[in-house]
Amino acid sequence: MEEVFTDETYDQVDFREKDLRKDEYDNCVFINCDFSSTNLTDTKFLDCEFNGCNLSLANVTGTAFRDVKFRNCKMLGLRFDVCNTFGFAFSAENCNLNNSSFYKVKLSKTRFSNLQLHECDFTECDLSSSVLDNCDFAGAVFNNALLEKADFQTSYNYSIHPETNRIRKAKFSLSGLPGLLDRYDIIIDQHS
Repeated sequence: MEEVFTDETYDQVDFREKDLRKDEYDNCVFINCDFSSTNLTDTKFLDCEFNGCNLSLANVTGTAFRDVKFRNCKMLGLRFDVCNTFGFAFSAENCNLNNSSFYKVKLSKTRFSNLQLHECDFTECDLSSSVLDNCDFAGAVFNNALLEKADFQTSYNYSIHPETNRIRKAKFSLSGLPGLLDRYDIIIDQHS
């Protein structure tokens, strides 16, 4: 049964045993809650905050994340590529999103700060004009991604090929140069 919850705070709630499908949460705060492997199909989160929550391997098929903030969350293996795209917008800070998929996801003007994004798929993702502050992209895949005007200056461990991604006016630091040239198998001496 579909329910709507507004202006609620949930602290240390274990949602793994609850059926949240099609529920709507508006302006709610979730603190140290466990959503791991939960079925969130067609659930709507509008203007919500998640602090210290575990959403790893949750089923987010058709899930709406509209102006949602994630802080200090564990979000392993999430399939953002199957979320509801209408109004899709979120920011994340100090979170672990390893092994998540952003395939064809539109995240322009998004702010990611201090994230671990190991082995994530950003194929055909739109990160244009986004700020990616101190993010670790080890093993992440960027293919046909729109990265124009994105700010990667403080991020690291990325491998982004200029020929297969749109990077016009994107910002990178000098120390990140190897991540743009690694395909060419050249040696860059950073000590000269």
